[in-house]
Parts: sequence; structure tokens; C-alpha cells
Amino acid sequence: MTKLSKRISKIKETVDPSKFYALSDALALAKQNATAKFDESIDIAVNLGIDAKKS
Repeated sequence: MTKLSKRISKIKETVDPSKFYALSDALALAKQNATAKFDESIDIAVNLGIDAKKS
């Protein structure tokens, strides 16, 4: 396995992968750990549970 960079290692220390974060907490963590020199984005997938045949 390849060695993790210093930036990724620091981010892994601040985020607990076994914990579910509230949306506001997750956004705060993402903003806190944003270190790239470009605009970072976040993708969210939401399962609405809607049956397309009945709508």
C-alpha cells in the first residue's frame, strides 16, 4: 500500500469514520479540512424512497 501524504494523514486524525455526522457538523469539518488550491466540492446522494411507477 502506498504511503499517505501529510495532508491526508492530518485529515484522517480529525475525522472519525465510524461516526455519523449531522449535516452542519459535516460541512464544518469539510470547511476546516479544505486545503486544496482550488474550489473543493461535496457530492451528496439522497435516497428518497419514491416509487417512480406510482408518481
